Amino acid sequence: MNEKTNDTKQHILDVGYQLVVAKGFTSVGLSQLLNAADVPKGSFYHYFKSKEQFGEALIQYYFQHYLQRVAHVLHNEQETGFERLNHYFNLWIKVENGVCNANKCLVVKLSAEVSDLSEPMREALKQGADNVVSLIASAIDAGIKDGSIATCDSQAMAQTLYHLWLGASLLSKLSQDLSGLEQALATTKMLLTAK
Repeated sequence: MNEKTNDTKQHILDVGYQLVVAKGFTSVGLSQLLNAADVPKGSFYHYFKSKEQFGEALIQYYFQHYLQRVAHVLHNEQETGFERLNHYFNLWIKVENGVCNANKCLVVKLSAEVSDLSEPMREALKQGADNVVSLIASAIDAGIKDGSIATCDSQAMAQTLYHLWLGASLLSKLSQDLSGLEQALATTKMLLTAK
């Protein structure tokens, strides 16, 4: 692809992300997306065969960039494994603070909405979540090795923590406060250090 093609496709994904994260996938019509992106219908179909394929690409793009940011925090060798995870989950609270943005809300927003509607989108969400869990598990392994985290099954613990934080994020959206996320942080610390 040439640079203009990449720029146009990227522009559609960027504008689409803002619309989807604000309104949900099914609430954003193709004409609304095209008008907001100022892109003709033919150009959209040049990059995506359907709205569903656009949704799958949007999820993949989101996770690609999210995982790069997460890896920077969770692979920081200047911190213990526990400090890395504490840093990551504290950022999750700061990011969630009343703002639905690129770090969390797309997963929370779309998981329940599209899982029954689109197998490719569900699979893209699952693959992205699995990759996040793997990064969390690697930080847990580092913490076990450096003694800052109690010995445990790192993969199972990473899954438990990710489930905890996704649930807390969803409930925080319902309650419009941070108490669920703050409780998730306290529970995370307890789980990681329990002997």
